[in-house]
Amino acid sequence: MRTLAAGALPDPVTLGDDLLVHGDNADVLPRLPAGAFDLIYLDPPFNTGRPQTRATMRVKADPEGSRTGFGGRRYTTEEVMRRGFADTFDDYLAFLGPRLERCRDLLAGHGTLYLHLDPRESHYAKVLLDQIFGRECFLNEIVWAYDFGARTRRRWPAKHDTILVYVRDPDRYWFDSEEVDREPYMAPGLQTPERAARGKLPTDVWWHTIVGTTSRERTGYPTQKPEGVLRRIVTASSRPGGWCLDPFCGSGTLGAVAAGLDRRFVLVDEAAEAVEIAGRRLGAPETTKAAS
Repeated sequence: MRTLAAGALPDPVTLGDDLLVHGDNADVLPRLPAGAFDLIYLDPPFNTGRPQTRATMRVKADPEGSRTGFGGRRYTTEEVMRRGFADTFDDYLAFLGPRLERCRDLLAGHGTLYLHLDPRESHYAKVLLDQIFGRECFLNEIVWAYDFGARTRRRWPAKHDTILVYVRDPDRYWFDSEEVDREPYMAPGLQTPERAARGKLPTDVWWHTIVGTTSRERTGYPTQKPEGVLRRIVTASSRPGGWCLDPFCGSGTLGAVAAGLDRRFVLVDEAAEAVEIAGRRLGAPETTKAAS
């Protein structure tokens, strides 16, 4: 894998390269080859209207500490690092639209696009994708439900994201249902023993926890997504050796999953912090800066 500044991208980009690109994807996407990608996964800022932050804390034993742990031991915590980004847009669809249009051009004829949002904007984005791809190219609306986060007693607690799935060509897209991980049947007694043992193909509602505070995957990036969700996407909608693209790569989850599944990848992010985290996660051996 190579880590590049946007201005150092080769022209043309070699098909099948593993790349981590530091730059605005609005500048990078036009320089990637059209029709080259099996899969494009976008996890853009959600336009929550508030900063997205995550703090890294250090715990120290302290007999005079203000916190009490196991066995009555006292300790203190201190913040050692805080990561975050602004998440407010005056015109969110004007931000997404040109990027989604270029992503459609970058998909191979058998390719699939996954747009990961939450219920604040997903319905507006679906109308936009219908216009860009055509309603006949809509494949699924996936609901990713999780079990952790803020609680409220004033409404039903919001515990899901929405992933919109569109294909370049509804007659020839790639979907490998045989390789996708299986789930237990809710009523296994109604199935044959063989079917119950194998499990069922996941539906369009996915139950999967977020990246936990003690997870081996955890990088500290504020909006990191779990590998299990991306693994299902990559397995279903890309071929072994195929090229996968993430224009808002954050901590590099798509790249980590793709590398483990014998896929190639291109990751892009304009935040130096995200590129540093993703590069470290993926073991980036080489960095190329833009020519002055």
